[in-house]
Amino acid sequence: MKTLFDLLPVIIFFIVYKLFNIYAATASAIIVTFCQLIFCFFKYKKIDKLLLTNFIIIFFLGGLTIFFKNNTFIMWKPTAIYWIMATILLFSNIVLKKNLIKTMMEKQIKLNNKIWTRINLNTVIFLILLGCLNLFVAFKFNENTWVNFKLFGTTGLMIAFMIYLSLMISKEKK
Repeated sequence: MKTLFDLLPVIIFFIVYKLFNIYAATASAIIVTFCQLIFCFFKYKKIDKLLLTNFIIIFFLGGLTIFFKNNTFIMWKPTAIYWIMATILLFSNIVLKKNLIKTMMEKQIKLNNKIWTRINLNTVIFLILLGCLNLFVAFKFNENTWVNFKLFGTTGLMIAFMIYLSLMISKEKK
């Protein structure tokens, strides 16, 4: 259910884009993300940092997209999110000596620190490459292709990466 909740702005963006245009889709994604913030605040009495970061970026870049009637800003949004996440994971691991992926998952999965470090580094590399791929699709293909990639391509790649990590973890647990 959380996955659907996390994907909701992208799904709404996709649907509104197909019905109207990139500007209506951008506005709807901003509104849906804001509603998610409000929902989380009232339901959990806290707001997830990633959700807040996502809202700030979509509000800023989406706002610029709508204000200037220029889709370039919203096309940068996924890359900004991926690269910020990669930077946080890398900075936390190297500078703070804290593996955030391990912190989130160590109650469910018991692995040694070497494997957690590999998972963290693989995730950083994946997010950087995914950000680059987003920019490639955004600026080498038409807007419609980018919108389709944003929902289907990115989601598919994330699922494939999760399968890869699962296989890596299962190999190490033997």
